[in-house]
Amino acid sequence: MPFDLHTVPVTRIDGSVATMADFRGRVLLVTNVASKCGLTPQYEGLEALQNQFHGNGFDVLGFPCNDFSGQEPGSDTEIQTFCTGNFGATFPMFSKIQVVGPHKHPLYAELIAQQPASPQTPGKQGLIDGLLKFGASVNPEPEVLWNFEKFLISREGKVVARFSPDTLPTDAAIRTVIEAELAK
Repeated sequence: MPFDLHTVPVTRIDGSVATMADFRGRVLLVTNVASKCGLTPQYEGLEALQNQFHGNGFDVLGFPCNDFSGQEPGSDTEIQTFCTGNFGATFPMFSKIQVVGPHKHPLYAELIAQQPASPQTPGKQGLIDGLLKFGASVNPEPEVLWNFEKFLISREGKVVARFSPDTLPTDAAIRTVIEAELAK
C-alpha cells in the first residue's frame, strides 16, 4: 500500500500541531528554508508564487532546517519574524526540522523516496562546486543537496517534481509544472 503524505504530522511555526491533511486537495511546493543562506532571497520568489497561485488551490510550504552549515540557527519565533519582516512571507511556515540524515523528518523521508533525484540544471554543478570550494559537505542524491530544494506535490499527495536549490521559484520550469498540476 503506498504511503499517504497526507498522514504526516507537522508542527506549524507557531507551535500548533497539524498534518499534511490540512492541505489535501491543494498543489504544494515544499521547500526547506534558511535565513542565513546565499539562497535566502528566494523567499521573495516563493511569496510571489504563493500570491499568484494561492486562489487556484496552491500553497508554498516552508520548512526551516539547520542541516546545512548552521544557516538556520534561530528559534521558530525568530525565523517567523525574519521571514515576515524581510520578505513579507505569508505562506505557511513550520517548525524547524531535519531534512537529511538518519533523523530526517518523515515528510522529507517520503518526499525523497518518491522523487530520489532532481534534474540536472545548468547551474547545479556550479552550486555544488561553490559549496565544495567553501568547505561545505555536499550530500549525494537522493539526499537533499542544500537549502531551498523544492518538491512539487499533486492534489493527490504524490511528488510530481523535484527542483535543485539553484532553481529559482520564478523559473519557468517550476511555473510550468505548477500550472499543469493546477489545470488537472
